[in-house]
Amino acid sequence: MKIGIIGAGNIGATLARKLAACGHEVKLANSKGPESIQHLAKEIGAKAVTKEEAVSQVDVVILSIPFAKYPDLKKTLSQLAQNTVVIDTSNYYPGRDGAIKEVDDGKPESVWVSEQIGRPVVKAWNAALAATLADKGQPDGSLTRIALPVAGGDSLAEAIAQDLVEDTGFTALDSGSLEDSWCQQPGTPAYCTELTLPELKLALNAAEKARSPQNRDTLIARFMTPGSQFTHEQIVATNRAMTA
Repeated sequence: MKIGIIGAGNIGATLARKLAACGHEVKLANSKGPESIQHLAKEIGAKAVTKEEAVSQVDVVILSIPFAKYPDLKKTLSQLAQNTVVIDTSNYYPGRDGAIKEVDDGKPESVWVSEQIGRPVVKAWNAALAATLADKGQPDGSLTRIALPVAGGDSLAEAIAQDLVEDTGFTALDSGSLEDSWCQQPGTPAYCTELTLPELKLALNAAEKARSPQNRDTLIARFMTPGSQFTHEQIVATNRAMTA
């Protein structure tokens, strides 16, 4: 498939690398311009482009930018063909993104994103740490393969997103509509907890909407405590313990 990725940070670059390795034609863009990521793009098998080029003549656009920056993409994404699938990988953290009242009042993050950019989206890859995406993928059929939730409102778009999640080494689980996607937001049992498919199904069902923002803020405060250091395994274990 022809895929444009906007955002060349840990998540965007990792997805670009993995999808290019699977044979997809990947264009990678960031906010600073293609010159700033030429070396990175060449190293991972992608093409460095502008944001406008990233959304031109592609089947899928993957958005991996800071949550509060999504309104800035509305004009760029207005150029997309109607049938282009848009995948949102973002998560909302008020301490980083600033308070967004609608989301604080309970609007699911990706519903807000869809409204800001004027396009329907599928929410995928948001519920995994960058190191998980980079290092923990496994072949289909592995009993310990990590599963990732995929939420959306269009069955065809969601199916395409699920196939791409599978290509990156994870089992894709249909987690419901975009309105249901709060179940995979920060602070829920499904978020960054590295679960197998049966475990992920249980985690999604166990999510408590009212509790998740408090869990999110408690966790980020713990991880950001001055002088503290957490290994990847400790981060996953802490997420599991605090959201169970």
